[in-house]
Amino acid sequence: MMKLIAGSLTPLLLAVASMYNGADAFSSPARNSASPTMLGSLQMHRSTSLMSKAAAITSDTNNQELSSNVAKLKRVLEQEYISFFNPMVDSWYAKDVTFNDPMTSLSGVESYRNNVDMLAGRTLMGKVLFDGAGIQLHSVTGGGIKESSNGQIEIEDIITRWTLKVTAKILPWKPEAVFSGISVYKVQPGGEEGISIIGQTDYWDSINIKPNTSSLSPKQQYQKVPTSLAINDFLNQLKPDGFLAPAAAPELPYLLLRRGDGYEIRKYPGFVGIETSYQRRDYGFGSLGAFAKGMNPLAPSLMKVWNDDNDAKDKIMTWPLEFALPGQGSDAPAPPALAVEKAGDGQWKSVSIASQSERVIAVRSFEDAAMGPVVRNCDRELRELLKRDGLVPKEDSSDFVVFAQYDAVHSMGKRRSEVWIELKDGGHPF
Repeated sequence: MMKLIAGSLTPLLLAVASMYNGADAFSSPARNSASPTMLGSLQMHRSTSLMSKAAAITSDTNNQELSSNVAKLKRVLEQEYISFFNPMVDSWYAKDVTFNDPMTSLSGVESYRNNVDMLAGRTLMGKVLFDGAGIQLHSVTGGGIKESSNGQIEIEDIITRWTLKVTAKILPWKPEAVFSGISVYKVQPGGEEGISIIGQTDYWDSINIKPNTSSLSPKQQYQKVPTSLAINDFLNQLKPDGFLAPAAAPELPYLLLRRGDGYEIRKYPGFVGIETSYQRRDYGFGSLGAFAKGMNPLAPSLMKVWNDDNDAKDKIMTWPLEFALPGQGSDAPAPPALAVEKAGDGQWKSVSIASQSERVIAVRSFEDAAMGPVVRNCDRELRELLKRDGLVPKEDSSDFVVFAQYDAVHSMGKRRSEVWIELKDGGHPF
């Protein structure tokens, strides 16, 4: 607050000094004969104009101070997420700050800190219950300065998008619970840092998104729901999965952006791979498997089939080989030299190099055998879910179906397959 006061006084004093200089000029003898009434009116007009300018300068300075403090708060929030609120910077929170998520309601910084410390395993109870807690921050937006209808300066809500993962280690099978969503921070001028958080409300992507909302604006898209839905969402993630078939190879990494109701949104890095056309899937696996000897292919195998129930058309199978590491940009890396040497030559005429840049993918899992009707039905279900939640697929994506298979062809156990739909730029909030 002292910074705000000092910043306000400086332009005000300068404006007042300028006003007095103007008054001295008007009090000097005039060259023409003007009446005292006219001089008084001119002085009044001059004074009013200067006071208005002073008020405007003061308002602009205050807004600049607030904007600077909001920028600092955003950086503090980024650091708190990275460190999982260790430490939590108390000076940016009001002492009676409130915290609400779909399952809990708390009041006061100390209560919130204790809750986070337990989740992170920094308390005795937390060490017994949880392991591996971490949060991935996707974005920090909002915090604009505006003037309300009654002339008061207001700070727009700050909104973060994030994904939280935690393992319930107290259960023998150690399930991982995943939550993604947004936090809405109510901020007002005042406090130790010039502004302070007076309230935080969390919404989960899996339960709080309004159905059939075309807007991606958080304020329009999210709604509060009964606590029972949140409890069920958490408990359902703690159920045993059963015996899963192992992946055929190390998996192509991704960033989980959203765990939605019936689907996920992931960001995949750019990758380079090999592809071939096929009629029977086992032939495609055999061809790429023989070609990739001496290389390190990644899971999943990606199959692209036409979406017209005509299985006689050629399909395309792709195996990722290498992906762009963090900091290497969004394009695909260069292909391995061995792949370049072999592709399209001799017995490998049907195999070519395939490159894919970074992209955002919507994913829906299925367990049944990856037959044509099953895959296409899963694709239709995913498109309905995306429409429900205001997400837009890339143009022309409905002409074909892309599905991913992680396990080997004849592996035992619960199969893991997915349908993938690439999302349009601007058709998602990420």
